Amino acid sequence: MAENLKECAVACLATFNQLEVVCREEGVKCRELGVNKNNLCDYEVEYLCSYQRKLITNGKTQETQELYLVKWKGYPESMNSWEPRKNLKCTDLLHQFWEDLMREMVQLKKRSIPKKLDASIVSHLVQRAKLRQTLKLWQNHLNSLGSDKGRIFVENVVDMEGPPKNFTYISDYKVGDGISLNEVAVGCECTDCLNSPVEGCCAGASQHKFAYNDSGQVRIRPGLPIYECNKRCRCGPECANRVVQKGIQYSLCIFRTDNGRGWGVRTMERIRKNTFVMEYVGEIITTEEAERRGHIYDREGTTYLFDLDYVDDEYTVDAAHYGNISHFVNHSCDPNLQVYNVFIENLDERLPRIAFFATRAIKPGEELTFDYKMQ
Repeated sequence: MAENLKECAVACLATFNQLEVVCREEGVKCRELGVNKNNLCDYEVEYLCSYQRKLITNGKTQETQELYLVKWKGYPESMNSWEPRKNLKCTDLLHQFWEDLMREMVQLKKRSIPKKLDASIVSHLVQRAKLRQTLKLWQNHLNSLGSDKGRIFVENVVDMEGPPKNFTYISDYKVGDGISLNEVAVGCECTDCLNSPVEGCCAGASQHKFAYNDSGQVRIRPGLPIYECNKRCRCGPECANRVVQKGIQYSLCIFRTDNGRGWGVRTMERIRKNTFVMEYVGEIITTEEAERRGHIYDREGTTYLFDLDYVDDEYTVDAAHYGNISHFVNHSCDPNLQVYNVFIENLDERLPRIAFFATRAIKPGEELTFDYKMQ
């Protein structure tokens, strides 16, 4: 039995001495299990539920002690226990607990923290802690789906809304029935596409200008197409003409807005002017299907339809139920993102990729927006 348990590790609410007593009663020795005071795992705080200040008498002296109601990870709520502040090493959870509590005090217009929290406040704190866990799981899921350099964060300090239902996160177009994306058959012969392009590189082959400077910033005006190098090109992955295909380079945050606009997206770091930020990804459908869905979305008061009308108005991208982080970007009449049509592995001008580039330098913490009516 002891041999089978040596590789076992579990969170433990008992001290080493208490564990020894239990093992003795069961006829098992801690030494046989390979358990000692050095490798006995500390139990982990999952979240903090409540708080109170209690007067403790110690001989002739009295002192006020801060106590926290702890939900232990891996244990049911019936095992929650009150613990003094000195026993808790979860600095981040303590900081988050007080942020939530102070925010709730402001909402309730209370000026001071009571010695013991009301049941309604405790319930709110527990719900918010559980929501944060749910959003954290969603955040981890989003980051597991792609290989982008930029990380995705999720935050909601406004209401109790969780991850959107009936929405599947994807990193590339989902092609609808009867539509096909034909892969490019040829590539460029350049070894240095920026400085020594052969016959104008991929852009020149389509009678267009090279889109980027040596820093990867777009240098052509909006409305002109971008032709990037593809997998058949002679150049390598560090080519200056491979920008959009490298994915999101900046860490971004999906956050809950406080003005009734639902979710939004803000940048976690500075974004340079004219640099690529993200693609608009969704389900490619025909214009006829888009018309049908559009009537439904109009009744619901939302729309995620983006017409692919670079040359013809045959296809539309619908990001309502399938999409990436662009699904959460809000509209603005003064946007900081500009749309460009991009062609990489597919050169069908009816089916461009939709890329967002920064119209100006964007500060960390600033919300990202684009004009929904942008051409």
